[in-house]
Amino acid sequence: MADDHARIRGVIRQALERAGCEVVGEGASADDAVRLTLEHRPDVALLDIHMPGSGIAAARQISRAQPEVAVVMLTQSAEEDDVFDSLRAGASGYLLKDTDPARLGFALRGVLAGEAAMPRRLVARILDEFRAPAKRRFTRKSPAAAKLSEREWEVMEMLGEGLSTEEVAGRLFLSPTTVRVHVSSVLKKLRVKDRQSAFDLLRDQ
Repeated sequence: MADDHARIRGVIRQALERAGCEVVGEGASADDAVRLTLEHRPDVALLDIHMPGSGIAAARQISRAQPEVAVVMLTQSAEEDDVFDSLRAGASGYLLKDTDPARLGFALRGVLAGEAAMPRRLVARILDEFRAPAKRRFTRKSPAAAKLSEREWEVMEMLGEGLSTEEVAGRLFLSPTTVRVHVSSVLKKLRVKDRQSAFDLLRDQ
């Protein structure tokens, strides 16, 4: 597992060991996560998102290099960007740190059995996001179109095509933070709470 907070790692380790799981390595960064996974070849890599080097970047590297390792994110973030980017990076599960520690081992065993580990409150949002791409065709003739800048349009169209925040940032030569700022601006202009609602407004009618 990798998390840049030693206290949290200790709590997680105790919970997993009580559940009969063996923790073969601990790290505090994305580099640590990748190195430890290559070294120990565990069944599961449990990663925080917001740690040095990015847990999402680590998930992508681990999934590509060792697809047999199940990557599960354990984080405080319920932000849509983090959820979707983690899944696109190859994560098999996304758990929040308020998960009952007693259920953590159970959730990881479920992942190894082919189940998805996901809080119920995130499932509906994920299903909406991964609808058929045809349902996300946008038109600049929609009433919402005039409210967006050209750059905001570019960002939303790429996200609507299924690209991750990091991929959009790379294509537009922006930082992921700047992409998120553009998305926040779009949500404010359209007076909606999330990306899916924005997609619905911008979609062909």
